[in-house]
Amino acid sequence: MKRTWALGLAAGLVALAGMRAWADDEHGGKELKTLRGEVIDIACYVDHGAAGAGHADCAQKCIKSGLPVAIKVGDELYVAIGGDHQTANAALAKFAGKQVEVQGTVHERDDQKMIVVSTVKTL
Repeated sequence: MKRTWALGLAAGLVALAGMRAWADDEHGGKELKTLRGEVIDIACYVDHGAAGAGHADCAQKCIKSGLPVAIKVGDELYVAIGGDHQTANAALAKFAGKQVEVQGTVHERDDQKMIVVSTVKTL
């Protein structure tokens, strides 16, 4: 009886581990990555190339108003979101136009990149 119970428990744990691995794979994994770049509002950047310290006040207003926010790393943009598919706007608005180091999980689909932000600090 004890052996049957132990085997059942082991099988259940293996199944849970497999489900977790499938969920991680389905959502792009859980490996944390670090990005270094500028916090920008996507609307102004895509529309007229606005970025940098000279655009910081406008970018902050745009991000606070709910427009999409990204981390610009070289010539790549990573749309920034918070956990549980929430916006990262409140957390990132104060960093608009600044160089930051962001840690989070990176996902990519159809040439679009996204980072689920877990930490952010200025450089």
